[in-house]
Amino acid sequence: MHIRAPAILCAVRAHGEHGAVVRLLTADHGLVAAYVAGARGREMRPLLIPGNVLDADLRARNDSQLPSARIELVTSRGPWLTEPLPSAAIGWACALTAATLPEGYPYPALHAALGATLDAICHAPSARGWARAMAGYEALLLREVGYGAVPAPPADEGWPALLDRLDRHGTAIGNRLLADRHRDVMAARAILLDRLKRMDA
Repeated sequence: MHIRAPAILCAVRAHGEHGAVVRLLTADHGLVAAYVAGARGREMRPLLIPGNVLDADLRARNDSQLPSARIELVTSRGPWLTEPLPSAAIGWACALTAATLPEGYPYPALHAALGATLDAICHAPSARGWARAMAGYEALLLREVGYGAVPAPPADEGWPALLDRLDRHGTAIGNRLLADRHRDVMAARAILLDRLKRMDA
């Protein structure tokens, strides 16, 4: 097995004394898990931030072996980790993706939409500029994994209605996609929604 592709880093879990297992979303190969050696070293830590876009080179001797990954940074989300709202939004979008998509199944529309959502989070002037993109990504993910025709938010939807839509998405995601691990992953969403609603207070 050999894959070389741009990838969005969705999750990082420490493995062994120095390494980590990462989950990467690629356009053509879907979600892929791989081992990164030296992940906890000073040089690698800035690369292994969820939301980062990486150039990933994945190799394994056979299909049953966990691939090893060599990675290079393409786009960093690090500068936004000190901002509470963008940081929470990046964390939720990546955690949702890593927790719900099956490995090895390509979802090119979701790959493109996640990249666009992360770009919006990082470059919009405020959360009002990217919350609609987040709602659109959640709706697309629900549709792509087979949970019905969840409509995308209309462009002229007001802020209170958009927050209500995000609440409805949260119920669907928690009850359908994350029923087995609801508490762990949905905690990231609860933080994000709480911060968004404070904007409207």
